[in-house]
Amino acid sequence: GSGPSVPETFPAGPKMSGFSPELIDYLEGKISFEEFERLREERKAREREATGDGVTEDEGETTAAEDVDCPSRASHSRAKQEADDSEETSDGVSKSVHRVFASMFGDHVSEDDEEENDQSEQFTAGDVFALEMELQREHKKMQRERRPRSKLPKALRGLMGEANIRFARGDREEAVMMCMEIIRQAPLAYEPFSTLAMIYEDQGDMEKSLQFGLIAAHLNPSDPEEWVKLAEMSLEQDNIKQAIFCYSKAIKYDTTNVRYIWERSSLYEQLSEHKMAMDGYRRILNILPPTDGEHFMQLARDMAKSYYETNDISSAIGVMEEALGKHQSLVSAEDVNMAAELYLSNKQYDKTLEIITTFTEVVVEKSSSKIDDAEEDVTYNCQIPDAVPIDIRVKLMVCLIHLHILQPLDLLMTHLMEQNPEDMGDLYLDVAEAFLEIGEYNSALPLLSALVCSERYNLAVVWLRHAECLKALGHMEQASESYAKVVAMAPLHLDARISLSTLQQQLGRPEKALEALESMHDAETLTHDASAAQQELKLLLHRSTLLFSQKKLPDYVDALLAMLAMLLKVAMSRAQVSLVSRSKNGGKHLYLVKDSRDKVSDIDDQEAAYLDVKGKTSVLNKDDWWNLLLKAIYTLCDLTRFKEAELLVDSSLEYYSFYDDRQKRKELEYFGLSAAVLDNNFRKAYNYIRVMVMENVNRPQLWNIFNQVTMHSQDLRHHRFCLRLMLKHPENHALCVLNGHNAFVAGSFKHALGQYVQAFRNHPNEPLYTLCVGLTFIHMASQKFVLKRHPLLVQGFSFLTRYLELRGPCQEVYYNIGRALHQLGLVHFAIHYYEKALKLPPLKLNGIEDDQVDLRRDIAYNLSLIYQNSGNVDMARKLIFTYCVI
Repeated sequence: GSGPSVPETFPAGPKMSGFSPELIDYLEGKISFEEFERLREERKAREREATGDGVTEDEGETTAAEDVDCPSRASHSRAKQEADDSEETSDGVSKSVHRVFASMFGDHVSEDDEEENDQSEQFTAGDVFALEMELQREHKKMQRERRPRSKLPKALRGLMGEANIRFARGDREEAVMMCMEIIRQAPLAYEPFSTLAMIYEDQGDMEKSLQFGLIAAHLNPSDPEEWVKLAEMSLEQDNIKQAIFCYSKAIKYDTTNVRYIWERSSLYEQLSEHKMAMDGYRRILNILPPTDGEHFMQLARDMAKSYYETNDISSAIGVMEEALGKHQSLVSAEDVNMAAELYLSNKQYDKTLEIITTFTEVVVEKSSSKIDDAEEDVTYNCQIPDAVPIDIRVKLMVCLIHLHILQPLDLLMTHLMEQNPEDMGDLYLDVAEAFLEIGEYNSALPLLSALVCSERYNLAVVWLRHAECLKALGHMEQASESYAKVVAMAPLHLDARISLSTLQQQLGRPEKALEALESMHDAETLTHDASAAQQELKLLLHRSTLLFSQKKLPDYVDALLAMLAMLLKVAMSRAQVSLVSRSKNGGKHLYLVKDSRDKVSDIDDQEAAYLDVKGKTSVLNKDDWWNLLLKAIYTLCDLTRFKEAELLVDSSLEYYSFYDDRQKRKELEYFGLSAAVLDNNFRKAYNYIRVMVMENVNRPQLWNIFNQVTMHSQDLRHHRFCLRLMLKHPENHALCVLNGHNAFVAGSFKHALGQYVQAFRNHPNEPLYTLCVGLTFIHMASQKFVLKRHPLLVQGFSFLTRYLELRGPCQEVYYNIGRALHQLGLVHFAIHYYEKALKLPPLKLNGIEDDQVDLRRDIAYNLSLIYQNSGNVDMARKLIFTYCVI
């Protein structure tokens, strides 16, 4: 508790310099009493280390104050004599007494003693008087050691007495001021604090009374009764921790007081500090005398129950073993039952059998007879008197079942089945579960059937055991009915739902199987309850597997997205993606949608939300979640929901665990690129492929994709990008060709020619580059204002001729040459090459359909334009109807 404030009636005047800092803080209510004591002990330890002589400043001041009041005995010889007298011999008698006895009996003493004392061979009155005086001093010394020595100087004792008199007369304010003055001058004296405690108690201010009483007890700690009184006062103020502290102080000075230890342990139990409470009770067991066996046994029972409730079976067994070993004559049937229960819980079946046969009249005998040299027939004989309680009989049965001693069980089973299951249902269930554990399902079924037919034990847990037993015996139809009962009684039992769904699927009822795996919790519960979220996650996982096996892909995607939304909650918020339920095509399903930019996130602390999600989704490891994500992406693409696949990838890239894993991050980027291309979102695809080619400039596959993306994007951003990248990688062949194409499309033919020529020099036998160089010359020659048009045409057609040689005669080559002549207006030559191209079949390319590379429609259309311009409309119409009609 907090300390009391200094009374307002304290007179103004000298500052309380005698107070230690922690005492002032405590009196002003800044610190609790426990903190006050800790700070004081730390200060005293520091002072001891600083002085080096083991005496603190407080102790030094007290000693000095006492010395002022005592008569002076300062002569050196007298001080030396007293120092010698204070020493003791090996038998605990001071040297001064030893010298007197030695002088009386004429024994020799040491040389030092001879210098100070004359030997005497005869008894004298002086010797007797000296002996009496020495004995009296010894007695007074022992008395001083027994009672606590007051640290109140003699000069202040009169003031202390006056304060007590004032209090007795009712003048409390004066008494308080006197006590505070005494505290100022002698802060280590307990008397003024004790008087202040009584004053405030008389005034009804129990809080201040308690705090001053605590200080008084701290300064005079050896009175256990005072500490107990303070503990009781602390409890009246509901300060249990302070009460425990006071009881601990009392126990320190009265270590064998059972009542103190018991009260403290009870308080520990109120604070749910089970270990401390049990340590106290165990200490009581060690203190109790052997004659107090009844209390020992009762306490041992209570401790064993408490240990059992906290699932500390080994400690409970230890307590019971100690009790049974020390007081065997006091062991009751209840003790045997408890010990057997503990051993069974710990699967110590041999110990269980030993306890039952030792402390009851039950006899289990083993006999064996040889059938032949190799085999031995073992039989068991079990004798159980009628006086043995039914609880112990059942534990014996459970023990025998687990030890596979099944022969004596027939009689015991008959006796058990005679009992009413309404009254003994828990015992029925114990035996049935024991049979189930060893696989004796036929023996367990009658017990479970009796229980499910009863009124009192018609419970979900019993139906679950009944269903498991029927399933193990192959009775699938009856087992499904029992599982349905479990689900009806306990809708949140996940294992029962999964088992029922599995059975319904095996019985050919897919709809019933899915019905068993319907959601168990609402959205509000899933948000606030981590265990409910984990259960829902497990159920969705089984549901998704079942839906996939039934080939219900839209519902399968719903289950996958519901699970992934739990994992990617924070990531989806950052990516501005939401999971919504919509009705489309006659069915209601989940869809990923992009949020509007002005939508405010409902997650304030994303770090805390991420940790919360991590706890809820810990039932699956990182690889399991990754596999679920891949399944969701693949299935969305199979359902042509490419936009949602993009959004799912975007959300996953915002998830820390996936983004921090470089391999998974790269794989997600490839998924994002593929989904964007399939969704015709080439602008987004460009963002993916741009980063990829920067990191892998020498991979032709990426440049092919880059070219496809830029070709469809109708965006010119890539022109500058390719030029900047070319500066960093001037020898890159793909960049050289792409920059040539970009310049050609932009009309910068000279720049394009430079890039194409560089590519041609590196690969002179590549037909594509000769074609590009030739076409560039043709386009340069086709410009309106050009010098030396004739040389450009000659060079252009020389490259086209080389292109024909490298590529060989085919539809593509003749079309390209005809197209170049057509552009230059040499239509009679163009007609010649177009007609040659029309007569040739399209090229055969692996992986590409013939229709995609067939140029006859293009050739016929160009020819029709030539004939139409020349006035031959009939020929133009014939070509169109022959080659261009679908």
